[in-house]
Amino acid sequence: MSRYRYGAYEEGPDPLAPPYDVRDALDAMGDSVLEGTRPEEALRELLRRGLPGAEGRRGLDDLLRQVRERRRRLRERGRLDGTLEEARALLDTAIGQERAELFPDPSDDARLREAELDALPDDTAQAIRRLSDYQWRSDAARATFERLKDLLRRDVLDAQFQGMKQALESQDPQAMQRVKDMMAALNEMLEKDARGEHTQEDFDRFMERYGDMFPDNPRNLEELVDSLARRAAAMDRLLASLSPEQRAELAALMDQVMQDAGLAMEMSRLNDALRARRPDLGWGQPERMTGDEALGMGDATTALAELADLAELEAALAQDYPGARLDDIDEEAVRRALGRRAVDDLEALRRIEAELERQGYLQRKRGKLELTPKAVRRLGDTALRRVFSQLTAGRQGDHDQRDAGQAGELTGSSREWRFGDEQPLDVVRTVSNAIRRSAMEPSAAALDAPVLDAPVLDAAGAYGGLTAPRAVTRRNGAVKLSVDDFEVQETERRSAAAVCLLVDLSYSMVLRGTWAAAKQTTLALHALVTSKYPQDAIQIIGFSNYARTLHPTEMAGLDWDMVQGTNLHHALMIAGRHLDRHPDFEPIVLVVTDGEPTAHLRPDGRSLFDYPPSPDTLVLTLAEVDKMTRRGASMNFFMLAEDRRLVSFVEEVARRNGGRVFAPDAERLGQYVVSDYLRVRRGRR
Repeated sequence: MSRYRYGAYEEGPDPLAPPYDVRDALDAMGDSVLEGTRPEEALRELLRRGLPGAEGRRGLDDLLRQVRERRRRLRERGRLDGTLEEARALLDTAIGQERAELFPDPSDDARLREAELDALPDDTAQAIRRLSDYQWRSDAARATFERLKDLLRRDVLDAQFQGMKQALESQDPQAMQRVKDMMAALNEMLEKDARGEHTQEDFDRFMERYGDMFPDNPRNLEELVDSLARRAAAMDRLLASLSPEQRAELAALMDQVMQDAGLAMEMSRLNDALRARRPDLGWGQPERMTGDEALGMGDATTALAELADLAELEAALAQDYPGARLDDIDEEAVRRALGRRAVDDLEALRRIEAELERQGYLQRKRGKLELTPKAVRRLGDTALRRVFSQLTAGRQGDHDQRDAGQAGELTGSSREWRFGDEQPLDVVRTVSNAIRRSAMEPSAAALDAPVLDAPVLDAAGAYGGLTAPRAVTRRNGAVKLSVDDFEVQETERRSAAAVCLLVDLSYSMVLRGTWAAAKQTTLALHALVTSKYPQDAIQIIGFSNYARTLHPTEMAGLDWDMVQGTNLHHALMIAGRHLDRHPDFEPIVLVVTDGEPTAHLRPDGRSLFDYPPSPDTLVLTLAEVDKMTRRGASMNFFMLAEDRRLVSFVEEVARRNGGRVFAPDAERLGQYVVSDYLRVRRGRR
C-alpha cells in the first residue's frame, strides 16, 4: 500500500492561494498619484515600498537593506591574509623542527645546515623556493614542509576552482594529473568556442568527465565561464586588497605552486580567456575586510566573489540608473543572497505593473504610463471614502419626489397598495401579510373564506391589466389574499442638478501646497456624483491663463500650469454654457482657488494677464457672476489662501450672488466641498 506524507509546501508561492488583488496595489499607488505624482513615479515608489495587505510582500528598499547588511557581515568575517599567515606558521614550525634535530649534532654538516637556514630570506615564497631542494634531516620537519606545500597547492587551486581543495584532499596520486587534464580540456573548449566550433555536446562530455570538480553544476559553457570568471576576478581583487609586500609575497607563492604542479601555462591561458570574455567584473578593484579571523585563500576568494555578487545585486535593486527595470535583477543572485522568500517577493513586485495593465488600470501611450478611466474611478472612490470618513455620521438625504412609479428608484421600503398605484408589487410582504392574517382566523371559517384570484404579474411585479385585486374562493388550504394584504415597493424620483466644479490650476497652487488637495477633491466629488447621483450632470473646469473642461482621467494625471494668470472669467463662461445646456437642472457652482482673478479673455479670444488685477478683469469676471445669479446658481467659493485681494473679491461675489465663502485647510478641502454639494442637493439654501 502506498504511503503519503503531508507537510507545508516550501517550493515557492502557495499554488492554491487566491490571485493577488491588484486593487490594493492601485490604492497604494493612488496615494502618490492623488498627491500630484506622475503614474510612472507612483509605480516606482510602490515597488520601493512593497505591497500592502496581509501578504506583506517586501519592496525593493527592504531587499536592498538586507543585501547591504549581508555585505557588512561579510566584510567583518575575517582578514584576507590567512593563507600567508598559515604558510609562515608552518614554515617556522618546519625550520624549528629542523634546528632541534641539528642542534645536538657537533658535525660541520650540521653547522652548515644551520647557516643555510639562517640565510633564508624573510619573504615566505622565496624561503619556500630555497627549501624546495633542501635535504631535511628531521622527519617531522620534512612532513611539516610537505604539509605546507599541500596546503598551498590546495588553497591556490581552490581559489581558482571552487571545490578543488576537497578533490585534492583524497591524496590520490592521480588527482593532480586529473586536474592538469581538466584544465587542458577546458582551455581547448574555450578556444574552440572562440572559433565558433563549440557545441553543447562538447560541454556535456566535459562535464561527464570532470563535473565533480564544479559543485555549482553549470548547464552550459556560458554558466561555467561566468562562475570561473567571477572567482578569478575575486582572486584578482584579493591580491589588490593586500599590502604591496603581502601582494608580492602571495603572488610569488601562487606562481611557485603552479610551476611546481606544472599548471602555470594552463592557468595563464585560462585567466587570459576569462578576462577577455568578462572584462566587466571589476578585475583588480580592492575590497576592505575588517574581521579578525584569518581566512584561507579559498575562503577569502569565496567571500570576495560573494561581495562582488552582492555589489552587483545592490546596484540592480537600487534601480537608480537610466532605463532601470525589475528584469535587470538576477533572480538566481537574489536566491543565493537572500533566500527563496525574497525571490517570491521579487516575483510579486514584477507582477504589479503587468497585472495593472492586464486588468485595465494602466495603459501605455507613446511610451508613457497613464491611468485608465477604470483606475480613475477607483482612485475617486478611494478619495471619497476618505472624505466620508471625516464627515460626521448622519442622514445624507436629498430633495426627493415620492411615488415616482416604475421610473423612480427603489427606496428599500414598502407601503399599502392604493387604487391607481403603478409601483411594483412587493410579493414577499403581500404573501407574508396574508399568512399572518390567515393564522388569526378560525379554522372552520377558513374553509369557506373567499380568496383572491391571484392577479397576473409581469416580469417587474406590476399588475397586468387589473385595476384592483378580485376576490374568488379557493380551497385545499391555499394562501388567501385580501385587498388589505397587498403592498407595493416605494420609489422616489430625484431632481437632477447641473454641477460645475471650477479648479484653479495656476502655479501658485503648487507653491502653497494645495495642488494635491484640489486633485483629491475633484476626483472625490466626481465619484460621488457619478455613483450616488448619476442623474446629475457634472463638469470639471480647470483654469489658469485659460480655462478648459477636464475629464477625470486627465485630472488624475494632470500637472499644474507654469503660466501666469487666474482666468476665472473664462471658467465662468464655460460653466454658464454647461448650465444653459441643462435648463431644468438645479444649478450648483463650486469654485476652488487660492487667488483673485488676474486674467480675462479679450474680444479676440486671447487671454490678457495683469497683476494687480486690472479693472477690466474684475468688471468682466463680476459680469459673469451676475449672469450666474440670474440663472439661479449660487456660487460657493473655497479659498485656499487668505490674500487680502482674494478676500475682498469673494466678499463682493457673495454680496452679488448670495453664495457662501469657505476658508478650509487644504487637508479638509474635500470634506468641505463634498459636504456643501450634499447640502445643496438636499435643497437647503
